[in-house]
Amino acid sequence: MTAGGAPITVIGSANLDYIVRVPTAPGPGETVLAGAMRKSPGGKGANQAVAAARLGGRVRFVGCVGDDDDGALLLRELRAEGVDSAEVEVITGEHTGLAIVAVEDSGENSIVVVPGANFALTATRVTRVVRRRAGGGLVVLQAEVQPRIIAAAAAAAHESGSRFVLNLAPFVELDADVLATCDPLVVNESEAAAITGRPVTSVGSAHEAARQLLERARSVVITLGARGAVWADAEGAGLVPAPAVGRVVDTTGAGDAFVGALTVRLAQGADLRSAVELGVRAGTYAVARDGAQSSYAMSGELVDVATGS
Repeated sequence: MTAGGAPITVIGSANLDYIVRVPTAPGPGETVLAGAMRKSPGGKGANQAVAAARLGGRVRFVGCVGDDDDGALLLRELRAEGVDSAEVEVITGEHTGLAIVAVEDSGENSIVVVPGANFALTATRVTRVVRRRAGGGLVVLQAEVQPRIIAAAAAAAHESGSRFVLNLAPFVELDADVLATCDPLVVNESEAAAITGRPVTSVGSAHEAARQLLERARSVVITLGARGAVWADAEGAGLVPAPAVGRVVDTTGAGDAFVGALTVRLAQGADLRSAVELGVRAGTYAVARDGAQSSYAMSGELVDVATGS
């Protein structure tokens, strides 16, 4: 993939992931022994910024870290990945966000996030940055920040003529005018079900959910894990199937790999289906490797990941 395209401004969380390997996640009142623990850069916002930068996107990241060793590490990693971190604020007296990630032998994960400095991000600052620096590009958000940040970014993106991409993960309630700016709104099955009030358990129900969500957003993508992703916009709708994976190693951050790749393709002027195709390839690549950011593809590494027919 070639570098270039419109600028991508990713606003969101930066966490240090504490990843433990367990046979299965513990149930209520249960204790399990972990086989290993390691620390790795994470946070949905930082993940998506890195995923996009690795694929040639011109990416800046807007967020907050604490004035601690974890924050310093995350800043170094962002810069090393080619992400513009000039708009990352270091918050004195606050700890950097962290996530406790339990990865099962199956590759599935359970995550607990402690927001820390991520919740120091203000709507005033986000509005100022988007108005000043994002005009004509893409503004990308997730929901590991407070809802007022999402609303402020959506309004500022609209005012500045920027395309607003929202990955509503984890699900939070948002006003209708925020959803109306999303192009696309990216959700998984459970998040789509939370918005529509109906279960999304199959490709068919995902198509129906996408049709409903298209009445609220400019375009919609519903990710379906191993089944791929459903998309819908004013031009049409469809399914992009995912190729089979020989062995799922770790699903942590795979959705962020998807979003990062999708935004790169949109920034290059591609249509939504083409962007979803690249997203599916990026997510498939990531689940076959350990960790979040460490599992993301570099430019040229997705050419052998087919998307099926």
